[in-house]
Amino acid sequence: MMHLTYLEAAVVGLVQGVSELFPVSSLGHNVLIPALIGGQWAADLNVAEPESPYLAFVVGLHVATAIALLAFFWRDWVRIAGGFVSSLRDRRVETADQRLAWMIVLATIPVGLVGLVAEHPFRVIFGKPIVAGVFLAINGLILIAGERYRSRASLAADKRAAVTWEAELVVAGGRPAVPPGPGAASGPGPAPGPAHARTRASSRAEQADAIASDRRMSVAGYGKAIVIGSSQILALLAGISRDGVTMVTGMARGLSREDAARFAFLLSTPVILAAGVLKIPDLFGPLGSGIRGQILLGSILSGVGAYFAVRFLVRYLRTRTLTPFGIYCLVAGLASVVYLGFIK
Repeated sequence: MMHLTYLEAAVVGLVQGVSELFPVSSLGHNVLIPALIGGQWAADLNVAEPESPYLAFVVGLHVATAIALLAFFWRDWVRIAGGFVSSLRDRRVETADQRLAWMIVLATIPVGLVGLVAEHPFRVIFGKPIVAGVFLAINGLILIAGERYRSRASLAADKRAAVTWEAELVVAGGRPAVPPGPGAASGPGPAPGPAHARTRASSRAEQADAIASDRRMSVAGYGKAIVIGSSQILALLAGISRDGVTMVTGMARGLSREDAARFAFLLSTPVILAAGVLKIPDLFGPLGSGIRGQILLGSILSGVGAYFAVRFLVRYLRTRTLTPFGIYCLVAGLASVVYLGFIK
């Protein structure tokens, strides 16, 4: 039987939900936090055990995270699912929604196959705190380099996306206070009229922007989608962020930062949902005996944290960079290695 307190479940659940979507590695944080706290936390929450009940708990929380993503992107998933079904019915792929649906399917296959084969050995070998600290620092370097050496195509795509967003906001009845774009200090500013009218205008503009983003991504091609999706394999290493490396790879392949982030969130949804569903039976078996209340608490906090994290990031990454997350990962990773390896 796994020992898990309500405090441990609450912290792990919230950290899982937020860090799964922020480009800072949820698995890396769930390995490092117990080790840094030490004591009973380190004993209870050890992900590197060959048959880790803690890992089953953490991965089980993925279901709540995936539900939060589905709730936030529900309009997108309705369109994508409709495109997938219609492509099977008509036996052809023509529309943007149909192409995007098959891009997601094809991009998910590599990480799904590798995950089934390599998840266990990768976790046992690399799921140790000091190793996770090293990979967290490497994740920081990936994010910083991804922003520093962006391709001209990606930067140009940023400008086109910014123009589209400004036009959509104006059409919806809002008015940007500053032109949105790379490095802008803030997003859409206040527009004349009541606050609720500005909120509706911004919501309409975001919905239109989501459709425009999906259409832009749908013409990227299946080969590019597979390359971007395959980068998720690196997230099997504790400390490497799935969404972070996917965003960087997307930008390296010419997507705007906004489109790369949206594609990363869409790609991660089926992966983390499948991973969570596979672990759910374990939590309803002997491994979950005596801790189902803790599991429920952790799942609720994971879902809430994930929902607000993706809501924040969709807006943040429209005008801001991944560099602050990279600096955080680099500093936190190196500090963890120094503390765990030389001080503790």
